[in-house]
Amino acid sequence: MGLKVKDIAGMLKVSPATVSLVLNNKPGISEETRRRILKAVEDLGYSTNMLSKPALKSQGSIRFIVYKKHGNVVSDTPFFSALMEGIDQEARMDGYNLIISYINELENNKMDVLRILEDNAPSGILLLATEMKPEDLEPFKKLNIPLVILDSYFDMEKLDTVIINNINGAYQATRYLIDCGHQEIGYLHSSVWINNFDERQEGFFKALSEHYIRPNKKYILMLESTMEGSYKDMNRILQSKPALPTAFFADNDIIAFGAVKALKENGYRIPEDISVIGFDDMPFCEMIDPPLTTLRVYKQRMGMIAVKRLLEKIEKNTREFVKIEVGTDIIERKSVLKK
Repeated sequence: MGLKVKDIAGMLKVSPATVSLVLNNKPGISEETRRRILKAVEDLGYSTNMLSKPALKSQGSIRFIVYKKHGNVVSDTPFFSALMEGIDQEARMDGYNLIISYINELENNKMDVLRILEDNAPSGILLLATEMKPEDLEPFKKLNIPLVILDSYFDMEKLDTVIINNINGAYQATRYLIDCGHQEIGYLHSSVWINNFDERQEGFFKALSEHYIRPNKKYILMLESTMEGSYKDMNRILQSKPALPTAFFADNDIIAFGAVKALKENGYRIPEDISVIGFDDMPFCEMIDPPLTTLRVYKQRMGMIAVKRLLEKIEKNTREFVKIEVGTDIIERKSVLKK
């Protein structure tokens, strides 16, 4: 007789939906419930050939912690959705249950999450450190749970890290503007600090220096890192009719989009008057007018690589630490004028 979901659900007093989620190795179920259901399948002698391969090899859980220090960068955007998709896909493929937790410093819930980690330790932790500072890592290091840092690198920490190659990406973008004939190049720089933006700044100045272009401080504009904030900041700057370069590199697509909107509303043509290149390759890059030239970040792949590294630490107890940088590619669209 085949295994019927409703029979298992009735026996264990859980919903059929819960059983179905476990048998298909979907997230959102506690590890205790998952084990009860899988054990029931074995104990009752049902054929287990209908179970997905990941469900049969389920070994534990991965806790993905999204750390929001201010929330100006880490928010509900396609970038972080793609990152989560990669993490979830790889975790399920390898038989691990993914649990997502949010730490928000503005809501002061850090201690609550840390207490959960201490009381119900997962097999490993992925920590999205985009907005974090070095001192924020301390409580996670003390947990003695396998840990991989995602989307930020800390020089003084011997921790496994998976990041974007920000320096090379920004260098590529700036070099692209130079190759297109631009010599007056500005920078739309985030007024909110994260490590990624510091590294992109380094790549920007490196490209200018190698091509003997002296940076003009008047062309370095500080804009908020949200779409509405960058639009308002750029609009305010343009009210004074400043001298502008022929091209801008932006820390990310969101800043670029807000700035382009303000530029167009103030009578500037993109790219005829001012060219703009972004960073991330968000889905809206193809939808705006003109479509935005940008740096593609392989977000989903980053998530998958981070899980693979974490599983090495969990299953093989590896002692060495690694820094994995994922490269970027220029996606040419229509926001950069070739002179």
